[in-house]
Amino acid sequence: MHDIKAIRENPAAFDAALSRRGLPPMSLEILALDADRRSKIMAAEAAQAEQNKASKDVGAAKARGDEAEFSRLRALVAETKADIARLTLEAGAEDDALRDMLMRIPNLPLDEVPDGRDEADNVEIRTWGTPRSFNFAPREHFDIEGVKPGMDFQTAAKLSGSRFVVLKGAVIRVHRALSQFMLDTHIQDHGLTEMWTPVLVKDEAMYGTNQLPKFAEDSYQTTNGWWLIPTAEVTLTNSVAGDILDEATLPLRMCAHSQCFRSEAGSAGKDTTGMLRQHQFEKVEMVTICTPEAALAEHERMTRCAEAILEKLGIPYRTIVLCTGDMGFGAQKTHDLEAWLPGQNTYREISSVSTCGQFQARRMNARYRAAGGKPDFVATLNGSGLAVGRCLIAVLENGQKADGSVDLPAVLHPYLGGKTRIATSGVLE
Repeated sequence: MHDIKAIRENPAAFDAALSRRGLPPMSLEILALDADRRSKIMAAEAAQAEQNKASKDVGAAKARGDEAEFSRLRALVAETKADIARLTLEAGAEDDALRDMLMRIPNLPLDEVPDGRDEADNVEIRTWGTPRSFNFAPREHFDIEGVKPGMDFQTAAKLSGSRFVVLKGAVIRVHRALSQFMLDTHIQDHGLTEMWTPVLVKDEAMYGTNQLPKFAEDSYQTTNGWWLIPTAEVTLTNSVAGDILDEATLPLRMCAHSQCFRSEAGSAGKDTTGMLRQHQFEKVEMVTICTPEAALAEHERMTRCAEAILEKLGIPYRTIVLCTGDMGFGAQKTHDLEAWLPGQNTYREISSVSTCGQFQARRMNARYRAAGGKPDFVATLNGSGLAVGRCLIAVLENGQKADGSVDLPAVLHPYLGGKTRIATSGVLE
């Protein structure tokens, strides 16, 4: 959420930042509502002071037997009381309206973020690895002979409809191995603290990480009001909601492996084949809570944590910085990692790493205090480390052989009981 004080102090800068996101100026509307809200609060406070004075004078008039003044003051107290109630109610309604307005406006991009309208304007900042040369036409993951027995879309459609998959046999073992490998790497090599969190959360948690109110249609809600998380960013970040942290405890670096659920609203007809875009999937999520001054360094660090997973797996990738028109709602700056998928002959997103500044912290009221200082809002960061299903796709497609078998990365062999490949028959060998 945005800082209303910052908008009051520099509305032109606020509108200029929104313009970089392709949005119209909004400061005039925001400040008009804010001014009206503040005037009603001040009027209610003045009326309260008048009521307090009149209440004291009522007793004095009664004591000296001045019935006319006593009656006038009693009427004034009653009238003022009604005015206070009305003004307080109106100010409260405008406060809610202002909060809702501010919650629907995306975060402001950092100055260093490149301007642009969409993904075509994103900027590549580095690449790693060389895409493998095949002496045959590489297939997409779902068409690889050894993978077909372990990737069942028909049964999933019977159970749940489109955009679901049933994984079994060798394929699910590789999927599980990937998640364990990611967690172990982040915990042992990168110093992240593993957590296990609920996948059902209250409204407040979804508001805190900006899924609500604007993106309700992108998530699933149960009949009794819980939301299924779209990512463990929701739970990990909200774990500090309402807290005042000691600066000495920062940064907090966390990770969690979880089921994730997305309705994929607005993506009809996009990536409908295979398991690239699913309603239910798994991710290993990374979240950092730190001081605002440390956020950019933590962003680079978190990006390297995600890149390290791909490098250990031997998957070529590129890292791009998203332009202003392609960034997510809560981000100040985002790096996307795109893995090379030979079956599609292109790079596809496998991780998104964002710094949100104090945007989410204001929504959650998550603060920290330096020794002897006043509380200030923390900075929050989140990133996929990685999306397990998409990583599985990359492993399968990059390791495929002409006969339909798949060679698996060496770092996964210990997680597979020493097995090194998926045979054409679909079994681990």
